[in-house]
Amino acid sequence: MSAKVYFSRTITPEKVLELYQMLNKELPGKVAVKLHSGEKGNQNFLGPEFWKPMIDYVGGTVVECNTAYEGERNETKKHVKLMAAHGWSRHFPVDILDAEGPDLELAIPNGKVIQKNYVGKNIENYDSMLVLSHFKGHPMGGYGGALKQLSIGVASSFGKAYIHGAGVPENIWTADHDSFLESMADAAGSVSDYFKGKLIYVNVMKNMSVDCDCCAIAEDPCIADIGILVSDDPIAIDQACIDLVYACTDPGRPHLLERIESRNGVHTIEAAAALEYGSREYQLVEVE
Repeated sequence: MSAKVYFSRTITPEKVLELYQMLNKELPGKVAVKLHSGEKGNQNFLGPEFWKPMIDYVGGTVVECNTAYEGERNETKKHVKLMAAHGWSRHFPVDILDAEGPDLELAIPNGKVIQKNYVGKNIENYDSMLVLSHFKGHPMGGYGGALKQLSIGVASSFGKAYIHGAGVPENIWTADHDSFLESMADAAGSVSDYFKGKLIYVNVMKNMSVDCDCCAIAEDPCIADIGILVSDDPIAIDQACIDLVYACTDPGRPHLLERIESRNGVHTIEAAAALEYGSREYQLVEVE
């Protein structure tokens, strides 16, 4: 059965909330709001002012995990400081899920590459999750969207290395590339299963660079803004974003597509669909 993906070309904080409400699905209990806090120096990430109406509406706690590479977010103390500098902790409660070990291990019995996923243990404090993704390119994954937020985003620092290394953390930057993409799909499925469908996804196609928000020095956006998408299916929403990039006529389109295609980015979607925690088939419901 195809998923509904609500879409608007109007990009405002208020429109995010409007599309969320159209989904007619409430997130129960204590809500974790997973988003990208933005590496220090990055100019493209979507900040707290943009997300505030949405986060306030669900009464959520902004959650993040430490990175597995050098920067201002690889250690809790530095990450907390950056969350304050970027304004997150001024507007919302903030929780670094892997601030203290040990990690929570999620089993992936049907994983194609990895059979376990290491996530920040504080995830146990939440009943549901709102996944706010800034859709853009990515130096390794080809693109970043909902599936990357569910996998790399929710993984602990060690878990990120485990996924990147396709189960061998020491191979963080040298693992077989498609195995890394399949590991992301495996890990995303484990988080989807953990919350048992109590997740909603928002992808915003704005400030789309070929680089991720994790890059301190990122290319400027290369393609015109496209819009906001909301769904309760992480595979459908990412597929819809990819399709919208292919369908657009902006002169920056080839540059972004080169990044996506050269990294075989769609393979993460293919691998996730094979695990059946969502569908590549969707109904795009366009809203003015």
